[in-house]
Amino acid sequence: MENGKVIGCSIFSASSTGSARLQSVEMSDTLYLSMWYPNLRIETLADKLTAVLSAFASHGGEARVYSATVWPVSWSETPVLEQVYGRRINARQGGDGTGELGAEPRVAVEEALELLHDDYAYEFQIGWSLWVLEADDAGPSTALRSAQDDSELRRRWVREPRLARVTGYGPLFDDGAYEADGHIRVDFGSDTPFLEEGIELDSVAARHVAENVRQLVELTAALEKASGATARLLWSELGESLAQRLAARLGVRN
Repeated sequence: MENGKVIGCSIFSASSTGSARLQSVEMSDTLYLSMWYPNLRIETLADKLTAVLSAFASHGGEARVYSATVWPVSWSETPVLEQVYGRRINARQGGDGTGELGAEPRVAVEEALELLHDDYAYEFQIGWSLWVLEADDAGPSTALRSAQDDSELRRRWVREPRLARVTGYGPLFDDGAYEADGHIRVDFGSDTPFLEEGIELDSVAARHVAENVRQLVELTAALEKASGATARLLWSELGESLAQRLAARLGVRN
């Protein structure tokens, strides 16, 4: 363990190579992905951030950015920019007032990085969906359901949108926080969808948990490849290994 982050994770390791439908999920343990790039210049951070945000759409995520925030000097300071993107109208749509929710990744990044400074951090929120089990007393849901039998339908597994945070660090932000957190850090939020420790892990639950884990594995690999990261690290807020916890959850022994 280094700086409270798990390095020896068997699934992931360092490698050499304004809408109610989007809700942040909080719990006691949070998953992060940190990525580093050799000799990164602040002028190239925009391209890296755009590549990371653009990769979400192919792995259960949204194609457009929900919000952007620019932090000066440290997290304790007041943001110099806070932008929540509403529906953006494309001129080709004839100005009918519909448009799409959010901003295209490159547009959001370009707008935020107009305030380009070595001691700033640039945070973007983007939606992605995972399987979750609705509470038994929840009302009818219009969320996407998988092909399930009657018993599974009573359990109401649904694809639920949530927010991931993608943050790019200037080299001087928060006394060089990038050294520990990565030039780019992705906050995936609660680890609950990847473990579901509060329910009985029957075959139905195990299938949905496995799908969430597969999606996370594929997304992290895609983010690394798309942005050209030379090192990546998946770590938890409490310093626990997701791989070990998942193995224990599934009863897998070494």
